[in-house]
Amino acid sequence: MKIGLFVPCFVNELYPDVAWATLNLLQKLGLDVHYPPEQTCCGQPMANSGCTTDVGVLAHRFVDIFSKYDYVVAPTASCVVMVKEGYDDYFAGGNERFEKVKNSIYEITEFLHDVIKLDRVDISFPYKVGVHNSCHGHRLLGLGAASELNIPHYSKIENLLRLIPDIEIVQLERYDECCGFGGTFSVVEPDISVAMGQDRIADHLRSGAEVMTGADMSCLMHMEGIINREGKPLKVMHIAQILAGERPK
Repeated sequence: MKIGLFVPCFVNELYPDVAWATLNLLQKLGLDVHYPPEQTCCGQPMANSGCTTDVGVLAHRFVDIFSKYDYVVAPTASCVVMVKEGYDDYFAGGNERFEKVKNSIYEITEFLHDVIKLDRVDISFPYKVGVHNSCHGHRLLGLGAASELNIPHYSKIENLLRLIPDIEIVQLERYDECCGFGGTFSVVEPDISVAMGQDRIADHLRSGAEVMTGADMSCLMHMEGIINREGKPLKVMHIAQILAGERPK
């Protein structure tokens, strides 16, 4: 199994420790992981801003780079959704390499849960943890059951965290509410975006969480900014960091 590690551009620039945690986690499982250095942005910011020509260039570049791997794994759900659902228009008429990438790209949580079927982690994490379910991960990748649907509750993120013997997962009042980031939405509607982020943080604090985690670093980035500016007593960690054995800083 040959894995191509896709590190979203903002993770590379702002959260390289999340990329390292993802790499370390996969390698600890004995997997053959490669990081192609020529990779660039998936094109999601351009797509959100209407720059369709630029997206097409990046889509073809992405497929050229990652089609040689058995699986593509990334630590952010929204970028994975961009590849799976945002590239179709740029490969009209069918493209074998694109279909291969589309069907083999996974966010790190769903890869561990659905492909590797992780059933044990030898780590300790004695903290109260609140799980933020991002809209892209929760509803488009199926990482959990959306509350508006009349289906039994499930959460792949929580299933993985429960493999840690001394963790405590707190129950939120609204476990799948949007954080308000929305990429360029946070730029054009900053007041609404911040207010929604404050609501999510308040829910975690009321539930007694010491650490907020999730599978989408963009959402966590948005809320970490609010937490730091307002001096809230809450740490933010990507789930890959927790599963890799790291502690809150």
